[in-house]
Amino acid sequence: MPIETSQSASHEADDRSSTLLLSGRPLDLRSYAAVLSGRLQLDISSSADLPGRLQKSEQVVLDAVKNRESIYGVTTGFGGMADDPVPTEMASQLQDNLLNFLSAGLGDPIPGDHVRGAMLLRANVLLQGRSGIRFEWIERLVHFLQRGATPVVFEHGSIGASGDLVPLASIARAITGHHKATDVDFDGQRLSSHEVLQRLGLSPCPLQAKEGLALINGTSFSAAIAANTLVRFQKLFSISLAIQAMLLRAQLAHEQPFESFVHDCKPHPGQRWVARVLLEMMTDGAEKIEIRNQPVQDRYSVRCAPQYLGSHAEGIVRLIRMVEIEMNAVSDNPLVDVERGQLVQSGNFLGQYLGVGMDELRRLIALTAKHLDIQIAHLVAPEFNGGLPASLRGNDENRVNMGLKGLQISGNSIVPMLLQQAAPLVEHFPTYAEQFNQNINGLSWGSSCLAWKSSHLFSDYLAIATLFAIQASDLRAQQLYGNYDGRRLLGSRLVPLYEASLEVLGISPGTGLPYLFNDGDRFLEHDLAKLATAIRNSDSFSATLEPLIDSLENELEQT
Repeated sequence: MPIETSQSASHEADDRSSTLLLSGRPLDLRSYAAVLSGRLQLDISSSADLPGRLQKSEQVVLDAVKNRESIYGVTTGFGGMADDPVPTEMASQLQDNLLNFLSAGLGDPIPGDHVRGAMLLRANVLLQGRSGIRFEWIERLVHFLQRGATPVVFEHGSIGASGDLVPLASIARAITGHHKATDVDFDGQRLSSHEVLQRLGLSPCPLQAKEGLALINGTSFSAAIAANTLVRFQKLFSISLAIQAMLLRAQLAHEQPFESFVHDCKPHPGQRWVARVLLEMMTDGAEKIEIRNQPVQDRYSVRCAPQYLGSHAEGIVRLIRMVEIEMNAVSDNPLVDVERGQLVQSGNFLGQYLGVGMDELRRLIALTAKHLDIQIAHLVAPEFNGGLPASLRGNDENRVNMGLKGLQISGNSIVPMLLQQAAPLVEHFPTYAEQFNQNINGLSWGSSCLAWKSSHLFSDYLAIATLFAIQASDLRAQQLYGNYDGRRLLGSRLVPLYEASLEVLGISPGTGLPYLFNDGDRFLEHDLAKLATAIRNSDSFSATLEPLIDSLENELEQT
């Protein structure tokens, strides 16, 4: 049965639910992600008050034009030309021309999920009836989404000031048919917007007063990219914790630093959560290891892991809350106050929250990778790894074998790039855009796009870390139990990830050899490509970690 989003931004779904009905009520990140992944279909609520809500908002705009009021972007020019009056009889032409002068994007096309996410968020926000737009345009946005028609949008063109003007204008041109040169990806082809409209049974249509601004003025696009990045990083962070736990087992780490007593003494919720998760992964269903000839306590990166990564966990939840607010924000200008019958000029289009938030997310991504890289550095060094071969060499009898030495170098090449991409962008805003009108800028688009690229690079790094975790588990199992089956070392929480990784690589577990015995047994580049793709795109690969992904948000929010 169809469902609607709840007012508390939580998705009231059950096993029978298959359709998300948009009504202007807040979307949460899970519902949003479910639509983009195809787990939920999309439609507009049949609530009787929706068309009337839109009509009332539209009428406020039409009345203002009829009364020849001076309204920004409706009967005036835009930005620094806001004091230039526009005759009321040209109000529609003004909106059409808005899409003309904003046809200025360039660079490579951005991923289609970002475009679809922006269309989804824009449609839902417009349904709130605070933008003065006809119901027809929202129906078109949803119809494009339902039919898989995705406008082509380029990577450069927004400074997050009056929102994402240039990128959102590409969507607006596509659904209005404003310019036949606008491209749309449809049915596996790149077609002109006019041809797509024809296939969808629609025709090009001019805009009314204020409607261009309603479609292109606001932060919906940056919010969509930020949301997509957060959805991905929740999954990647959970995978990274599982890899951490595998590495901790292989390093014969002490369990004391993860006990609840320790973290009750410093009760940051993220720290407590990470400590509990790592301890459960290390111990649930796993054989107790008697540690001999090991240092009395582990190095900082091991025993301080909850303190280090806990702040990251809290950061993720904090950013989810911020992005959900932005996803559901009415951010065009001017806003329509139906109750007072007024258009209110304001600045909700500034993407500062998203810009600062995505700057922070890039730091969290980079620091998570840095911690894993340090763990791997200990694992390959015989003076620190508790008796494992140097560079985790498989066949120690073959003196030409060098083990995972090259793999570590490859990982070392990625972490500095992630750390460089973590440099803040928002404080570098230009102060001279558009006749000095946009003299502060959120740079939400650039910061969000960089965060998406960092998440992609981090997934590549996790492929490297996964191979280290598998090899280390196999070698430690041989030392402790006399066989190379890493599952013997790992508990019930970690075995599924171990097995899923080997399945991606086409390896049957328990074959009597470690992942890499002689250096030439595996072509690492092929294995890395398969793993990186699975980590990024395969829901089945991370299915065993879904409870962990969910608890990251649920448990910390409750705390």
